[in-house]
Amino acid sequence: MKNLLLIDTNGLIHRCFHALPPLTGPGGKPVGALYGLSSILIRILREEKYDFIAACFDRPEPTFRKEIFDDYKIHRPKAPDELVSQIIEARNLLGQFQIKVFEAPGFEADDLIGGLVEKFKNVPDLKIVILTGDLDTLQLIDNGQIVVEILKKGISETIIYDEKAIMERYGVLPNQLSDYKGLVGDVSDNIPGVPGVGPKTAAPLIQRYGSLEKFFENGKNEKVYKKISELKEQALLSRNLSIIRRDAPLDVKEIGDLEYRRFKKENLMEYFRGLGFKSLADRIEKNFN
Repeated sequence: MKNLLLIDTNGLIHRCFHALPPLTGPGGKPVGALYGLSSILIRILREEKYDFIAACFDRPEPTFRKEIFDDYKIHRPKAPDELVSQIIEARNLLGQFQIKVFEAPGFEADDLIGGLVEKFKNVPDLKIVILTGDLDTLQLIDNGQIVVEILKKGISETIIYDEKAIMERYGVLPNQLSDYKGLVGDVSDNIPGVPGVGPKTAAPLIQRYGSLEKFFENGKNEKVYKKISELKEQALLSRNLSIIRRDAPLDVKEIGDLEYRRFKKENLMEYFRGLGFKSLADRIEKNFN
């Protein structure tokens, strides 16, 4: 079996930026998040053999979610300049790792990952691993073939989510998570859900009826039906905001376009030294032939 790694670059960089102390490189430029991202990539590539790799980025333009719900992520403060500069430089960093980068105006990195999953999920004997810093891509998990690897506290450890782990945590299947969020919302993205409906109410309803539409059709005898139906449009909007799109424009035709040919060792070491990452250059020299 071959392996495809899909990287939510923005999710990882944000986690690194907030988890690690500030670090500056030569010339005083902030590089702490780049150091964290590099460290994660080195560990992942040393521990696992990936035949194909792609990294996805958010874009600064408003997304389609913002167009249908103006308050989407409105509570998030503007990214500081010292973070933005590192997100921009991360494209060069990934280039040094020989990893292909994808981005598209109007779409988030998660949607690009969803598009790549949709494009390659039927490739025979291919396992897909999504590496991210948050939980948004859990809905893409499928039957052990598609799993999500999420950073735990800090950046040095990860946890793997499959269908069993989703059931244990949420009480619903991966493809039901958007319906679940339609009820409980998502504070991190300012998705409202239905106020007063929490996980203990939402999970059994989604289990019982399978989707919000079927709940509204067949759940009239439920005690919470009136409360939820009064906010039906808000619940369905919240569900739709939570769904990862799988039709983002992607400049890739076949899985071979993502073949990982590995970095050029001396070039990457020189790049790291230019950022002041002597310890990472030493790790490359020691751990990669």
